[in-house]
Amino acid sequence: MMKFSSGVLFLIILAAFSQSSFFVDSSLSFLVVQEAHAQEWKDEFDDICGKTSNAMKLSREELKALIDRCDKLRVTINQLEETQKKVYLKRLSLCQDLYSYVLQSKERD
Repeated sequence: MMKFSSGVLFLIILAAFSQSSFFVDSSLSFLVVQEAHAQEWKDEFDDICGKTSNAMKLSREELKALIDRCDKLRVTINQLEETQKKVYLKRLSLCQDLYSYVLQSKERD
C-alpha cells in the first residue's frame, strides 16, 4: 500500500475536483496530477536511498525489499525527461548496488 504525504494527498484531492468549477483550464488539472505523481516517486526515491547510511543494520529481508522497490521505481524514473532520468537512475543504481553488496556480504556470513 502506497503512503502519500499530506501535500500529495491534497494535490490528488484537488485534481479530483478539477472537472468541477474549481478549474476552468483542464491543462491546470493535468499539471496538478503530474505534480502529485512527481512528488510520489520522489518521496519513494528519498525513502529508499535515505536508508543507505544504515544499510549494514538492515535485515536480509529489508535489504531484499529495498532492492525490489528500486526495481519498481526504475520503471517510473525511465519515463522522465532525459536529464532527470540520467541523474536519478544513476543515484538509484548506486543505492541499489550498495544494498546488493550488503545483502551478499550478509549471505556469505
